[in-house]
Amino acid sequence: MTPTTSTTSSRWGLTFPLDGIPLADQRRLVEALPDLGFTDLWSMETAGADAFTPLALASVWAPQLNLGTAIVPVHTRGPALLAMQAAALAEAAPGRFTLGVGASSPVIVKDWNAVPHEQPFQRSRDIVRFLKAAFTGQVVDEQYETFAVRRFRLERVPAPTPPVLLAALRPGMLRLAAQEADGTILNWLSADDVTTVVREFESAGGTGKTVAARIFVCPTTDTAHARALGRRLIAGYLTVPAYAAFHRWLGREDQLKPMWDAWAAGDRKGAAASVPDEVVDALILHGDPEQIREELRRYAANGVTVPAPAILPTPQMLDTAADARARRQAVADAVLAVSPG
Repeated sequence: MTPTTSTTSSRWGLTFPLDGIPLADQRRLVEALPDLGFTDLWSMETAGADAFTPLALASVWAPQLNLGTAIVPVHTRGPALLAMQAAALAEAAPGRFTLGVGASSPVIVKDWNAVPHEQPFQRSRDIVRFLKAAFTGQVVDEQYETFAVRRFRLERVPAPTPPVLLAALRPGMLRLAAQEADGTILNWLSADDVTTVVREFESAGGTGKTVAARIFVCPTTDTAHARALGRRLIAGYLTVPAYAAFHRWLGREDQLKPMWDAWAAGDRKGAAASVPDEVVDALILHGDPEQIREELRRYAANGVTVPAPAILPTPQMLDTAADARARRQAVADAVLAVSPG
């Protein structure tokens, strides 16, 4: 990868770890990110790596980078354990770590982690309130609406205190994030959608707070590949009730109703096939590097303070005939394509 000398007015993140190569083999790539213009690494937690371990490695590999979780589900860890994990990473990367939490989904929480996905709004609110108290080092002895904590005191208090961001989609959670968290985390929206969401967030008191966004990017000029992959992802994600409601609120009822109807009827292939090209192109960025960078800059211009592109596999990354070195190069090329440029 060739270092860049250009700059960007906003922070510029990357979703980490990257797919296609083992985590231990990603050190050299992470070490190069600051020279490419990246300022942030943001993890995720679904069925791959947990949210904290990759960032702990990155805190040593590239101590210049800001680190964030996007997101840690609020149901899958006890409140004290969540506070301890966040505090440990904040201590390892002082002043560089942000804890992002969110309601996640019934599949991740209930089906995969055997925890009831109950009262997601209230649980999110209570976790944010608990974390804010715990990070002060004071004893927390509190009956929250969704859980009770008895005489817990965090023994290793991080300094400075890490910001807590709350993932949000629709107005209720956006208001909660604006009023009680240090910012919000967005997902599955277009650059144009950012204006609608940020307006709601700022009207509730979020002006000046962090707005991070995971943005799905398939850095290839193979439009057929990017759209086919995008349709499958959109059908898998935007049929989840919370995301379906989000896109109804954003005004995509007519465009996505055929997908929702086919999915409800058990026709998974038909659901994916029914997603219009314009929806795929709005939610999954693809094209040459300059096209991708320009679209990422639009997210920043519309109110995202930390864009964090999530790289989807290109044809080169999926080439089963390629050796390990070729796959690593394909991943490196994809990272370069989503760098500030």
